[in-house]
Amino acid sequence: MTDHQVIVRRARAEDIPGLVASSAGLFAEDGGTRDRSVNVDWPRQYGARTFAAALEDPAHLVLAVERDGQVVGHLLGTVTGPTAKRTVTAATLVSIYVRPEHRRARAGDRLVEEFLDWARRQGAEHAEVTAYATNTEAIRFYERGGFTAMTLTLRQAL
Repeated sequence: MTDHQVIVRRARAEDIPGLVASSAGLFAEDGGTRDRSVNVDWPRQYGARTFAAALEDPAHLVLAVERDGQVVGHLLGTVTGPTAKRTVTAATLVSIYVRPEHRRARAGDRLVEEFLDWARRQGAEHAEVTAYATNTEAIRFYERGGFTAMTLTLRQAL
């Protein structure tokens, strides 16, 4: 699959069902296999409402990956700050997913590039993303995109 067979673009309201399906893919593949505390039905229960609100909010970026008129991936990002606690404007890559059969088209790289460009235009001084420590493939992907480890969350089951 070549780079030109998928389109990365701003999402629109009519993309919401595809965005929800993409988010459901992320939850099933990532959170659903790595964290039992994640509600894998969250995208179907709350995704449409969440994406609709994000599309209307200038502090959010919603991108769609399109192939043959169908949404096959997404990115949701936000920009916040500065605040009294955190004195800089920061961009957070909230979620990103591309269906496995479309990952060789560099859609993920293009999503991140668009997100970082948007974050800079919003005045963000840094961008951040979280990944499960066991998701070494995602960590390598983000590191290739210039992200470096900043914090580590430790968890103890009770």
